[in-house]
Amino acid sequence: MILESIRVRPRDARLGHSNCWNGKCPGRPIIETQMGPKLSVISLKEDRFAEGLSLKNIWKILGYAALTILLVGGYFAYRIGLGKPFSINQLANRQAIFFLVANPELFTQVGIVDGTIFDRHSGRLSAVGVQKRDQDYATAAKFTAEVKRFDRGTLGLQDQLTYDILLDQYGSQLAFQRFDWLSSEGLYPIAPMWGTQVQLPNFLETSHVVKNEKTAVNYIKRLEAAEGKLDAVTAEMLRQAKLGVVLPISLLERAQGGIADTVRPEPIDNPLVTSFIARMKSAKDLDSNTQAKLAEQAAQIVGQHIYPAFSRMTAALETQRDSAATQSAGVGRLPDGAAYYATALKQMTTTDYTPDQVHALGLSEVARINAEMDALLKTQGLSSGTVAERVHALHKDPRYLLPNTDEGRKQLLEKYQQILDEVNARIPEYFRTIPQQKLVVQRVPIGAEKGSAGAYYQQGAMDGSRPGTFFANLRDVGESSTWSMKTLAYHEGIPGHHFQISTALNLKGLPLIRQQTLYAAYAEGWALYAERFAAEIGMYKDDPLGDLGRLESEIFRAARLVVDTGLHAKGWTREQAIAYMVGATGMNESEVVSEVERYMGQPGQACAYKVGQMKILELRERAKLALGPKFDIKGFHAVLLENGGVPLTVLEKLVDGWVAKTQGSWVSDM
Repeated sequence: MILESIRVRPRDARLGHSNCWNGKCPGRPIIETQMGPKLSVISLKEDRFAEGLSLKNIWKILGYAALTILLVGGYFAYRIGLGKPFSINQLANRQAIFFLVANPELFTQVGIVDGTIFDRHSGRLSAVGVQKRDQDYATAAKFTAEVKRFDRGTLGLQDQLTYDILLDQYGSQLAFQRFDWLSSEGLYPIAPMWGTQVQLPNFLETSHVVKNEKTAVNYIKRLEAAEGKLDAVTAEMLRQAKLGVVLPISLLERAQGGIADTVRPEPIDNPLVTSFIARMKSAKDLDSNTQAKLAEQAAQIVGQHIYPAFSRMTAALETQRDSAATQSAGVGRLPDGAAYYATALKQMTTTDYTPDQVHALGLSEVARINAEMDALLKTQGLSSGTVAERVHALHKDPRYLLPNTDEGRKQLLEKYQQILDEVNARIPEYFRTIPQQKLVVQRVPIGAEKGSAGAYYQQGAMDGSRPGTFFANLRDVGESSTWSMKTLAYHEGIPGHHFQISTALNLKGLPLIRQQTLYAAYAEGWALYAERFAAEIGMYKDDPLGDLGRLESEIFRAARLVVDTGLHAKGWTREQAIAYMVGATGMNESEVVSEVERYMGQPGQACAYKVGQMKILELRERAKLALGPKFDIKGFHAVLLENGGVPLTVLEKLVDGWVAKTQGSWVSDM
């Protein structure tokens, strides 16, 4: 029998053996044949049958494994994407992404994925109107409920901060829900400085990055969408008017003047087109023919769609002229206006200060700083007249003015850059973390100059595609005395806004929302602190007038406390506010007019600076007193900057915690 001729000799039947011996694998019988090829065929058939069973088992195991992975992956995806995430950071990032998708301009300003395969937003603009406003409220309420699903007591320190900041942000937003006359765009959808009719062109000219064909084409799409957005803003303004919310006449006229400046150039010469042409040159995948075609499209859209939308807006504003002429300057005239201002003041200062408290604080600080300025001026032989009169005379002194020409504007920008380079060289002495984001100095877009402040900062993109930008208003070079330039550069640039915001953008392990500028009192308080800190490290050494510029800036912020609360809580007129600020600061009246009208259009915001600075200085002095020689300025700055933007109440807890920790590690030599 064939079978009788087969001898089966186990070589090694142990499972899991990892070696083969003499080319034969353990765990399988070694089949020997004595009858030649025939027996070999039988043995191979049995071998293949065994292999088939083995492959079936393997595929079954792999199938179960794949199903398990799919179920586990689906569970994780559900938790992170829809359910309760595994961490508060995951929730914060999910909510941030949802918010950014609903607000495409902000998505671009953050600068994460524009121009990539994940970019689904850079060809869109956010909606405007009651539906958008109410949707935002509903989202804030939903997000609040999601945050509260976490037990704060079980979270670590940083996660507790995230928890608190999320609830604070959403709660602050929902606090305004009671004011039905509010727009999705805020208090006034059309306003000289903060109105959407100013912010939208500025965004398109300076924030929309053109780095490849996709972002260039999407710029055209956004231009096409701009007409509808501008018309929606006009409709919102008219809706508000029916509810008793009308711009004061000075804001209405300044808004109309800004619109006139925007539409004055031929479409091809409008910055919406010229800036686009300039930016396309850096896109490597755009040939000259494509660039010319896109530029032609842009000019056509500006001329045939955007200009007509601005014309309709101007006409709609004109219908409100008679009503605007009867409006007082402050929001106290609006429905439930006193409550609105108290809510805005709380949001902007992150404190419970009442308008009366803020007003009194401002008066006290104005008096203190005025005395310091008087003493400094006398050391320079300037003792005749009030402090404001002496400062005003210095502003007009031709020795400290550049020519009001294109060459003078160029020199001004170059001088700002020189100042920033000098202070940047000193930064490593006082800061533990130094951000690498680039800072550039540019002119405020011409169409926005009339309604803009003297300067402002725009943060860089997180992906590095757009640098941080210090915008200087060059409408009149005579407004910028050379002795006041240092302070402005320190505030907007280094170690002020650019340094603080760029540090936040680089923080690791924090959710996206905590890397952004959330709190005016924190960010502006830091920038005003930065002005003073620059003086403390000798940046005004042998430059007494430069230090006068610092004091002028500080008294300007103190006067803001008085003026903002005067306008919105004490019934001050626009003219009364202008007169007070000119008398307190010595600033040029043209500057003061822009500032006062800014406060009229954004109640409470101007109070954030001084309140924030005073809290930071208070915390530093408290820490110095508690720690004595153990106090470390780098450590103090790290606590302030390396936790991201926080409310002042939270900042106080962070500093107190740092002090306690430092004290615990301190071993006395006594």
